[in-house]
Amino acid sequence: MSSALIGPAHPPDLHLMSFNLRRAMDGRLLPRRERWSVRSPAVGAVLHTELPTVLGLQEALPRSVRVVMDALGPQQRVIGHGRGRAGRGEGTPLVYDAERLDMEFWEQRALSDHPDVPGSRTWGNLIPRTLVRAGFRDTATGQRFVVINTHLDPFSARSRRRSAEAIARLTAASELPVIVLGDFNADLGATSLRPLFAAGAVSDSWVSAQRRLTPEWGSFVGGHGPRLRGRRIDGVLTTRDVSVRAIGLNTRTMDGIRPSDHLPVQALVRLPEEGA
Repeated sequence: MSSALIGPAHPPDLHLMSFNLRRAMDGRLLPRRERWSVRSPAVGAVLHTELPTVLGLQEALPRSVRVVMDALGPQQRVIGHGRGRAGRGEGTPLVYDAERLDMEFWEQRALSDHPDVPGSRTWGNLIPRTLVRAGFRDTATGQRFVVINTHLDPFSARSRRRSAEAIARLTAASELPVIVLGDFNADLGATSLRPLFAAGAVSDSWVSAQRRLTPEWGSFVGGHGPRLRGRRIDGVLTTRDVSVRAIGLNTRTMDGIRPSDHLPVQALVRLPEEGA
């Protein structure tokens, strides 16, 4: 692996990453480079190099979360579970550095008219969609903030719009700075995602960043390499009181193997000082 895109953050900065791992599957029908047994060392190498303070995962299964935790080390904790009725299957967990952050609360919600009913789906998506929300206190600075991680539906624009509205309400209700991580399955300028940005609730870190560390690659690469001006469907969004010092999309491979069909999105941010 080459050097880190951002690497471990030092106070008062925080390193945020959103990473769709791609569902961990193996089998003869998959091309070799797409099999989890082949990709997982590349996933581990990227994470071991970058060591984000908070990591939002999408398409995460228990077997892939184990690889993530092994790569990041014993100081990491994970919150969130599968999106099914019994809490099993694919999920959108948050992983955080427990030496740097104290978790003050967390919850997992279904993105539906019944957010407290696991596995519920009422907005046109065929499979359940969820978010994980957590509040943290930075032990180095005492600053408190909220992180939301999600994975919106790829097929239903209505589901994406209703999900965006739900996330926007949670963001607007927070008295603390909020960071939203996710695979939004639509370009961040899409009509279905407009509720997220309405009235300046959050902003796209790619736009607001002081420094861009990479070209503006499309974040979904599929079986191809990165493409300029492709759709950025993965992102780090922040309320306006969060200063985005740098942002980039990680294109690194290991021995020619790409970790996922999505590029990790990474941002270095700084929270507002108390009373600012």
